[in-house]
Amino acid sequence: MHRNLRSFLDLLARENNLVRVEAEVDPYLELAEVHRRVIEQGGPALLFERVQGSRYPVVTNLFGTERRINLAFGPKPEALVKEVVHVAESLLPPQPGALWRHRALALEALKLGTKKTRSAPVRDVIDRPARLEELPVLTTWQEDGGPFFTLPLVYTEHPETRKHNLGMYRLQRFDAQTTGLHWQIHKGGGFHYHAAEKLNQPLPATVFLGGPPALILSAIAPLPEDVPELVLASLLAGEKIRTCDNPITGGQRLIAEAEFALVGSVPPHDRRPEGPFGDHYGYYSLQHDYPVLHVEAVCHRRDAIYPATVVGQPRQEDFFIGDYLQQLLSPLFPLVMPSVRDLWSYGETGFHSLAAAVVRERYAREALVSGFRILGEGQLSLTKFLLLTDTPQNLRDFPRLFEHILARVRWESDLFVFSNVSMDTLDYTSGK
Repeated sequence: MHRNLRSFLDLLARENNLVRVEAEVDPYLELAEVHRRVIEQGGPALLFERVQGSRYPVVTNLFGTERRINLAFGPKPEALVKEVVHVAESLLPPQPGALWRHRALALEALKLGTKKTRSAPVRDVIDRPARLEELPVLTTWQEDGGPFFTLPLVYTEHPETRKHNLGMYRLQRFDAQTTGLHWQIHKGGGFHYHAAEKLNQPLPATVFLGGPPALILSAIAPLPEDVPELVLASLLAGEKIRTCDNPITGGQRLIAEAEFALVGSVPPHDRRPEGPFGDHYGYYSLQHDYPVLHVEAVCHRRDAIYPATVVGQPRQEDFFIGDYLQQLLSPLFPLVMPSVRDLWSYGETGFHSLAAAVVRERYAREALVSGFRILGEGQLSLTKFLLLTDTPQNLRDFPRLFEHILARVRWESDLFVFSNVSMDTLDYTSGK
């Protein structure tokens, strides 16, 4: 729907959903506080035109309301996912007539993936060596260990299979050429780095800032391992994602419409302390040793805009993004987990803390099978509390769902506690 960030900002301006801030702001705490006060009131996206110490403007609060999510993606991606599910459920075995009725879906499939182009604004300017101190990287909370890139799209490829991962992993800027890279142990980029370390090789990595809004959501989406994020991005964008050759390494492709591309590599067995960082649940994730990204060059548009977000207690931008991704992907859950009829996680708790599901129970305790299936699926393994029922419920209406469960639960047989299972390195609630 939007080929780049500029297209989205133009639409927000036309819809009176973008405010230009002409007064100079400080990227150390001040800009983030303005952002927080605006998002708390359900306010517009913010384009800070004069940021102290940098020539680049900063845009925040891109997805901070349901309205802006709709402006970014429209209804088409949801309709397409539902049609895919319908086809998968109804076309086995395939019949010629049914296949012909769904021929439009095949045409949509031709738009998925990437497309190489020679016209690439991201290559307008190449700063080599990198000068990361010129970027308006934000410090958002008082006890943060330094300034952090908060909307980085980190692209890597497996050193052996060449399958790609595009994930959002925060980066702490250390100096002009290095950052910390917060690869958690259960994330795709971390798996790629683990494989590279076993080979004693540096892992090439490229960090994109900006580009199609679809790129940002696909990097956050909890896709199964080895499912390509760029395919989801193209589905959301309604067209193939444009890529171009990398003028620095000749290796990893660049996203042609990105605002910035930080090109570098992550050496094996190299760690530096990263953090603390004011995090999603309203407390600080602590300082730990993480891999180090060495940035060789920064490619960027001539008039590049630096995108950022601020995290903290819900509701922040990630709340609206998470709800949209659930709504988009939830029709797929019964395909991959046939005994699960519906599934929802609650953004008010940070998503990982609480989830609920409607499951099948055709025999006694079959719900347990579904529960274990859910807890074994990607980021759902981080769920702290999982509520299960076998009767149809509107899972979005949590008060009514909870009343339904409390009226029926038998605590002596229906409550299960599993200890020592947390795999989330951001989780400090266990007291360890």
